[in-house]
Amino acid sequence: MHTLSVIIISKNEEDRITPCLESVKDLANEIILFDSGSVDRTVEIARQYTDKVWVTDDWPGDGFQKQRALDQAVCDWVLSIDADEFLDEKMKQAIRKILSQERIEEVAYKLPWGNVILGEQLRFGRSSRAPKRLFKREGAYITPVVVHGQIVTEGKVSVLNEGYLMHNSLRGFDHLLEKNRTYSWETTRKYFSEGKSSYGVVFAIVRALWTFFHIYILRLGFLDGNRGLLMAVMFCQASFNKYAGLWYLEIEKKIKHKD
Repeated sequence: MHTLSVIIISKNEEDRITPCLESVKDLANEIILFDSGSVDRTVEIARQYTDKVWVTDDWPGDGFQKQRALDQAVCDWVLSIDADEFLDEKMKQAIRKILSQERIEEVAYKLPWGNVILGEQLRFGRSSRAPKRLFKREGAYITPVVVHGQIVTEGKVSVLNEGYLMHNSLRGFDHLLEKNRTYSWETTRKYFSEGKSSYGVVFAIVRALWTFFHIYILRLGFLDGNRGLLMAVMFCQASFNKYAGLWYLEIEKKIKHKD
């Protein structure tokens, strides 16, 4: 059987991390957690499941912190899971079946998300995605970015269509607004540092409308009812904020250069 390292990053997740740890404790050969300064019981809870807990005094960003955790992994395969996620039973069995194979052609697997909003699982829209989370350790790395680091591998990637990677991402509507603002602004800063053009506020509006159409119509978000509509509008707003913010920084830079 192939061995499995589970890597997790956290901060102030005492209300959500237990289901995550419970879902992987019988699957993992090692659980590695990097915490960026929790002031609640997150670290205490984590240490009930693993002695491989690191507490950092900084927050370099999502991709950077996950790479730190990956650097500590020693097993054949790695599962990257967030503190607000957990594997349902079918997904656990599917991963166990893969790891029990003598030869695995794939170098990575994408796990379908099971986003939960107000007690119900969304199945369409953005929730129809399957992020790459299970991968061979050798040769893999995580992109060094502040928001949403991506796992990079070379080779065959398949989707594991058995069960879900459940995602309990929202503590409330205020939390949704906070995440929307934070992720949008961090993406704006990333685009600005890379020299990406905003193409003006009109483009920000067009991009936002396209995002809504893509999520709500093309990805069938309307089938998730009011929850699907809510999420489509929020991603539409986030898209506008990213590019409008980029335009703002561009104009601000020009004004400073004139001075």
